[in-house]
Amino acid sequence: MGRMITGAAHPPRRLRAAFLPLLLALSLAGCAGRPEGVMIPTASAAAPGKEVDIFVATTRQPSREPGILFSGERGRDLEATAITVSIPPDANREIGEVQWPKRLPPDPAKEFATVRVEPVSTETGANRWLSQHLPPTKRVLVFVHGFNNRYEEAVYRFAQIVHDSKADAAPVLFTWPSRASIFGYNYDKESANYSRDALERVLDQIADDPQVADVVVLAHSMGSWLTVEALRQMAIREGRVEPKISNIILASPDLDVDVFAQQFRTIGRDGPHFTLFVSRDDRALQLSRRISGSVDRLGQIDPTMEPYRSELENAGITVIDLTALESGDPLNHGKFAESPQVVQLIGTRLLAGQEIATANVALGERLGAIALGTAQTVGGVASATVSAPIAVFDPQTRRTYGEQINRVGRSIENTVISTVAH
Repeated sequence: MGRMITGAAHPPRRLRAAFLPLLLALSLAGCAGRPEGVMIPTASAAAPGKEVDIFVATTRQPSREPGILFSGERGRDLEATAITVSIPPDANREIGEVQWPKRLPPDPAKEFATVRVEPVSTETGANRWLSQHLPPTKRVLVFVHGFNNRYEEAVYRFAQIVHDSKADAAPVLFTWPSRASIFGYNYDKESANYSRDALERVLDQIADDPQVADVVVLAHSMGSWLTVEALRQMAIREGRVEPKISNIILASPDLDVDVFAQQFRTIGRDGPHFTLFVSRDDRALQLSRRISGSVDRLGQIDPTMEPYRSELENAGITVIDLTALESGDPLNHGKFAESPQVVQLIGTRLLAGQEIATANVALGERLGAIALGTAQTVGGVASATVSAPIAVFDPQTRRTYGEQINRVGRSIENTVISTVAH
């Protein structure tokens, strides 16, 4: 991966002015108005929705508050908990949303609710839990959350992803110490570094379990840094990444592109397959870019532009561009979890390790064809680059991108001729 620097840092006053709207949006995206103590199990929650069982490993410090479970401070030991979350019936909720309780106890017909919380051993608890929860695929999905997340936010968000994606995998959450503050960026970044050994340990333990056939890691935002660092560390320690860890999905990765290039080289081309969710309108990554010396963040790159296009193709990395996808998130930082199309793509294709390109026709091309097919008027297609809500660029798509542009251009020309003729 290369580097593209598009501007120097602003003077302090202008910088503060530029940060203000982003900080405000981050504040609004927080947990204001939510009741505390949602992790207290609610007996009445065992109906009428669907229950999602999650194994949670954490490097957070235990909280003295039973409804909090774990704080944003750093714990001395790895802790593990088995948690069951009740999700309201689909008729009472929007796919992609977490319906937080307005008050306690929650209404399980309309709100997420915690049903069971059981501390388990970090040595043997994971294997015992997996033996009870592995699906026929024997696949495990490990989720690593991002910056500015409380413990309960990570648990409920992952439960939502598992439910909405219909993931055919045993769900394991790795949650690291975040103070859940918009001003805690540096603390959170160091907490991610602090958690590298623990995440590597969790991944090793899962992969060493003979019951497990396949491990997929889904990491969001700053959790992508933690994930790739743990994999890099594993590759250095063991000479390779454990082969069962087959697929790494980085959603809105808050990662310096130059650093990722070095990490990827250390992991090696024989390591897991990487898929990136990117969005050029991600406002959280805009802020991170300014903080980080105006170096591009991996989650904001344009996969059609050089040097990224060639480097991604050479590395065999798939990129899913969500820029054109509308989002209810004011930061456009959580599209991967909030969009029904995207969570379904995760569940039906990416978790299974399926190639995005099928029968030599890449998904990006099919989306473009669909967009053209529905635009039967001259004004329906604004340019040769069709604005599909989700554009997928795998190596096959990138190799045929120029041909795709020409084909779209010819289609537009034919549409114009047909329209004039009639």
